[in-house]
Amino acid sequence: MFHRPPVRLAVIGAAGLALAAGLATTAAANQDHRPGPEVKPTVVLVHGAWADSAGWSGVVKRLQSDGYRVTAPATPLRSLRGDAAYLADYLKTITGPVVLVGHSYGGAVITNAATGNPNVKALVYVAAFAPDKGESIGGLVGKFPGSRLSDDPDAPVPTALNAVPFTQPDGGSGVDLYIKPDKYRDVFLGNRLSRVRAAELAATQRPVTGQAVGEVSGAPAWKTIRSWYLVARGDRTIPAAAERFMASRAHARTIEVDGPHAVHLTDPKAVTRVIEKAAIAR
Repeated sequence: MFHRPPVRLAVIGAAGLALAAGLATTAAANQDHRPGPEVKPTVVLVHGAWADSAGWSGVVKRLQSDGYRVTAPATPLRSLRGDAAYLADYLKTITGPVVLVGHSYGGAVITNAATGNPNVKALVYVAAFAPDKGESIGGLVGKFPGSRLSDDPDAPVPTALNAVPFTQPDGGSGVDLYIKPDKYRDVFLGNRLSRVRAAELAATQRPVTGQAVGEVSGAPAWKTIRSWYLVARGDRTIPAAAERFMASRAHARTIEVDGPHAVHLTDPKAVTRVIEKAAIAR
């Protein structure tokens, strides 16, 4: 004869199943709401005059190996306003947080391009210009002694530069500025790389226009976005004193290294460290 299970046991069994189901549902819900791994910011590297994006290669390799998405767009080097507008449009194609890095003239470009962009979480200046509104990079170079771009402050064109005239698309005239090949290793590299490597870089340098050098900057992003600054103590293009002045004015977290103007070429490890400090800062 078969006996029916007591009703009490059946009720307890049903309650247990319901409790287990409830616990499983709660666990799944908690799992869904656990914070996932924080997305690392995209690092955007902006080169300046007399260089190109390839100059960032040592920094790019290190950042990529540490899991960062990195991009190094070309800077037109035609006008500060136009170069900043170009970069501002480029930044709109990137989703999520951005750490924006500028070297040399590229610092002036990021200063203008990042203004009003909520995705830019940090600015990093690498031996770079950080102009205030109404300042030009030409004026900032001359503000402090120490640049070897010219040994004649009254010369119409700095004596370390070659001025190459060209025709603008509208038919007007423009001037491209190149560092003279025999001056490049000293002025740009502080004699820190071999003569052979310096000659290669001098031959492939990208010029900046006189218009870009003289054009005044707009509202600076460093007034609203946290910034970091790497001062190159051996800089012979932008005087180290000018770099310290700009870093202090921007209230930037400042690191100094014994490097030349192109410190991203001679010491990419130090440059990478500064960028990653900005990337993880809260």
